Amino acid sequence: MQDIDLAKKQLYDEDLTLAIVKNGKLLYQTDSHRISGFIYAIETLDTQLNGASVADKVAGKALALLCVYSGISQVYAEVLSRKAQALFEENSIVFQYKQLVDNVLDVNKAGVCPFEKAAADVSDPKASYGVFKMLLEKMKPCS
Repeated sequence: MQDIDLAKKQLYDEDLTLAIVKNGKLLYQTDSHRISGFIYAIETLDTQLNGASVADKVAGKALALLCVYSGISQVYAEVLSRKAQALFEENSIVFQYKQLVDNVLDVNKAGVCPFEKAAADVSDPKASYGVFKMLLEKMKPCS
């Protein structure tokens, strides 16, 4: 079984929001919402993410930028935004999805996700990490 298939299996079997697999080994999993899980994975796993496969419930441009930044090789998303699709294509990241959407919505589905709003002005994957980490810190009091 390929890493991406293992990550997808873990995502659904354990009802997660994110699963990361590399060389047949589960590196990270979470059921937390927003992008916090991926930020934490970057902080704890750093270069181990290079070449890993990610399965995520929702992948927008913000997650795509972080995938490029951390060297992810394959991504599966239950819901994938068109902007994430374009980034994956531009950076030769293999991707699969269940549903393609124009925009990733916030938790209440009332508007565009705040991380997607922030990602709209970011094109550098390296810079994206700092932008999203700072936004996450600002949002913690209201999470």
